[in-house]
Amino acid sequence: MISKYRTIGITAVTIASLTAVLAQTGANSVASGKREILLQTTESWNGKPYTHYPTGQPQLTTIKLTIAPHTALPWHTHPFPNVVYVLSGTLTLHDKATGKTLVVHQGQAVGESVDDVHRGESGDEPTILLITYAGTPGVPTSVPAKGEKAEY
Repeated sequence: MISKYRTIGITAVTIASLTAVLAQTGANSVASGKREILLQTTESWNGKPYTHYPTGQPQLTTIKLTIAPHTALPWHTHPFPNVVYVLSGTLTLHDKATGKTLVVHQGQAVGESVDDVHRGESGDEPTILLITYAGTPGVPTSVPAKGEKAEY
C-alpha cells in the first residue's frame, strides 16, 4: 500500500511541476518562421531601374484596392517605388509610352513603375490588390495623368 501511495505522490508532483513549467513558458513553442520571398527587385515591371527613394521622413502606406471586372483604371503615375500583390483575380499592366503589357495573376507580386504613365486592368472577375508604397508624408501615392480621373 505504501508503494501505491508513493507512486501516486510522485505522479502528482511530476504533473504539478510540468504544469508550473508550462504556465511559465506558455503553450506556444518558439521556432523560426518559413520565409517566402514574393518580390525582390531593383527595377519596375517595365524594366526601368529604381534610382532613388524620396527624401524626407519615410512613410509606408499599404492599401487594398478592388477593381470591378472588365475595368481599366485611369492612366496615372507613382512618384516612388511600390509593390503590388494580387490577392485575387488578374491584373494586366499597360505602359502608355511603350505599349508594353504584363499580366499578373493571383499570388504574384510586381514592382510598379515610377514616373511612367501606366494603368491596370482587371479580367473576368474582380481583382483585389494589396499595394505597399515607400513614400513620404504629404506626397500622394498615385498621380492622375493629365486629363484623367484619380486611380482611387
